[in-house]
Amino acid sequence: MNKAITLAMTGASGAAYGLRLLEQLIIAKRQVYFLISEPARLVLDLELKIKLPSHPEAIQDFLTKLYQAVPNQLQVLSHNQWTAPIASGSSVPEAMVVCPCTSSTLAGIANGLSQNLLERAADVILKERQKLILVHRETPLSEIHLENMLRLTKMGVIILPANPGFYHHPQTIDDIVDFIVARICDHLAVEHSLSERWGDVGERENIILAQ
Repeated sequence: MNKAITLAMTGASGAAYGLRLLEQLIIAKRQVYFLISEPARLVLDLELKIKLPSHPEAIQDFLTKLYQAVPNQLQVLSHNQWTAPIASGSSVPEAMVVCPCTSSTLAGIANGLSQNLLERAADVILKERQKLILVHRETPLSEIHLENMLRLTKMGVIILPANPGFYHHPQTIDDIVDFIVARICDHLAVEHSLSERWGDVGERENIILAQ
């Protein structure tokens, strides 16, 4: 099994980003520690009509079957599971992604609050100098949001807002989702074939114009 990645989903809009990323991590044979908040479960139902169970073990069984993960590849943790591996620097994962990330989660991480396992896991990633990616989903941004982003950026955190490009001419919502997930995978060094890259799109357009 490849190195572990922590993926956390919070209650911001954009649940499709988180699930698509989870699928790609499973396909790439990464071990995944998965956190999902109660608001995130509600948003998942509202946006995608997916009703996850409430208990972590049941969620793990559901998602393992859905994405055909190998045994123990996916571990779903509760937000108060302080004995989880991701709560300690002695077994810190290679990277952590919060996707989508609410402004309150952004603030909690920026100020080192560690009020739940998600914030503690992010705090561990920061102190151990590992990669942390926050896929923030909010608009417009207040001065508070921007100051928190700047503080985290200075710490080396990657702020990757869910702002898709359109130069690849997306035809479906899935195309738009894949654009963002592809950028996340790039920063995680996870191979994928989700979206065309800028040079590839330009080359294709030149061929069409030449014809």
